[in-house]
Amino acid sequence: MRILQVCAKFHPYVASGSTKVAYHISKELAKRGYSVTVYTSNMKDKYNRIINGDGVEELDGIHVRRFKTVAISATREMKFFITPTLIKMSKEEIRSFDIIHLHEYTTFQNIIIYHYARKYGVPYVLQAHGSLPRIGAWRRLKWLYDVFFGYRLLRDAAKVIALGRIEAEQYRRMGVPEEKIAIIPNGIDLSEYANLPPKGSFKKKFNIDEDEKIILYLGRINKIKGIDVLVKAFGKIIGQIGNTKLVIVGPNDGYSHELRDSIRNLAIEHSVFVTGPLYGKAKLEPYVDAEVFVLPSRYETFPLTILEAIACGTPFIITENCGVADYFRNKVGLVVRPDSTQLSDALIEMLCDKSKQDTFRKNCRTEIERFSISNTVSMLEEIYEEIAGYGRYANSKY
Repeated sequence: MRILQVCAKFHPYVASGSTKVAYHISKELAKRGYSVTVYTSNMKDKYNRIINGDGVEELDGIHVRRFKTVAISATREMKFFITPTLIKMSKEEIRSFDIIHLHEYTTFQNIIIYHYARKYGVPYVLQAHGSLPRIGAWRRLKWLYDVFFGYRLLRDAAKVIALGRIEAEQYRRMGVPEEKIAIIPNGIDLSEYANLPPKGSFKKKFNIDEDEKIILYLGRINKIKGIDVLVKAFGKIIGQIGNTKLVIVGPNDGYSHELRDSIRNLAIEHSVFVTGPLYGKAKLEPYVDAEVFVLPSRYETFPLTILEAIACGTPFIITENCGVADYFRNKVGLVVRPDSTQLSDALIEMLCDKSKQDTFRKNCRTEIERFSISNTVSMLEEIYEEIAGYGRYANSKY
């Protein structure tokens, strides 16, 4: 079976959750013997390029085509890396694929691939990765996208992939019939967590005292992530618990200035440490050293950071607005409203109840097994084979 994966950005050096998911899915499919091609842009983010111009490479058994970006209009809600040479390549190659997997929703790449998939009768699945709602400053443009492209993209998909019940309901509200919606949670490559960094590595690297407790936030520095709620909650408890640092790890996504103002206004600069983004093994170190990982988001579907924390054996506090709340509630962490009072109470409970912390850490080992990339891809395999009419390949994956 020849599989095409389509995304606005792709591995390596790209930090977004959807990009990592697309990479791990593609890598696992290639490992299972499928012919996997990725169409993507040459962008690392909305400011930097991985390469200049078009490029082709073999990456972990995946054939990756990066197309030159000539114009950019990118926010969290809209990822328009405009790649004109994709049009010619799609016209020539799309009919050779058995199945297409479109990642995210509002992208230039989806518009082009949709056109040629329909023209040549190649079935596709769409995985929005939480990008369906019209939120943020670009709501009007999202509405225009829906009217001119989005509704047709959803209507003609053979299947749509929801990460959980919240996203499944979003698809329904967009008019997708129930029988077209498949719920498949994100997964991670557990082999990447087999050899974790030694405990204390992060503290040593950043000169944090060994006996200080760490409350960790790791993700984009964006207001939708609820970092302002976390900072307020931390400001309420620092006088009660002491000897604790709030560590904030992640790239700026338009909120760093406001974040620093909030920290300064609460006079907690001495207890808050902002590192910027970390990658690879260095990213695992703060998970290992933290007492608790906190994701106080106002809106999330299925953030990979929660799976990363669990894979590192770190309990969490998340909000009920996270699409994973139903999977993990009171098993490996606490679930609260995105409210600073509730969050401060939960932080005190987690930091002061060693027995609860130990129970959550123990449960991490069993819970994470359900969310391996192997399980995710096995579910995708069934969908691919079903919609690609793969009865004729009963004895072969080729």
